[in-house]
Amino acid sequence: MIFSLKGKTAIVTGGGSGIGKAISKTFAKQGAHICILDFNEENGNTTVSEIKKENGSASFYQCDVANQNQIEEIFNAISKNNSIDILINNAGIAHVGNIENTNSEDLDRLYNVNIKGVYNGMKAAIKHFMKTRKGVIVNMASIASSVGISDRFAYSMTKGAVLTMTYSVAKDYVTSGIRCNCISPARVHTPFVDNFIKQNYPENHEKMFEKLSKTQPIGRMGKPEEIANLALYLCSDEASFITGSNFPIDGGFVTLNGN
Repeated sequence: MIFSLKGKTAIVTGGGSGIGKAISKTFAKQGAHICILDFNEENGNTTVSEIKKENGSASFYQCDVANQNQIEEIFNAISKNNSIDILINNAGIAHVGNIENTNSEDLDRLYNVNIKGVYNGMKAAIKHFMKTRKGVIVNMASIASSVGISDRFAYSMTKGAVLTMTYSVAKDYVTSGIRCNCISPARVHTPFVDNFIKQNYPENHEKMFEKLSKTQPIGRMGKPEEIANLALYLCSDEASFITGSNFPIDGGFVTLNGN
């Protein structure tokens, strides 16, 4: 089976919803044992149940990715029964605002999850990868790491850090059998988008959804499953020659907007 993950263990942070859920379910279908790390216990357990209903293998660990000790304890617990082969650093939070309406609390909140959370995951994973001299990391960045996005000051800052952390880790461990890449989506249709529109534009839901969809030149938002399929390829043996790369999946946003 092409893109098989049979016999591999994949840790997915934020795997209980949205893109993380799609990645978890896609990887499980390809034979991986999925370890979902999520702050939301209900979402995490629901995703595990859905995977098991489809004869997949998964387990859930309630986790705050900003807590380094907690992350390391979970990785150590997983490694007792499974080799750790793949890390998907997907957990992340958003903030809308320019620098004037981004306060220090907002900045700290995003830093702790979007930057420190990725750092914690990679640091714990590499410790285990170095024992076997193999492993794959995929970090979830964003088009906001490469181009300017209005009213996304703090979010863009954190995703820029994810991009450069990816490059650094790929460079430092290229001779150790460890690959590290990142994916940079544009707007993807997830529950987060629906909730954002509902909260901010309750009387113009359909109009705003259409407007946000058309910000991508292709004319629609991405699907979580499309991001998951790209992640699957990058974590498969078929992508063994790829490391230190950023993969936009954005409906043409970065290259076609303004042209």
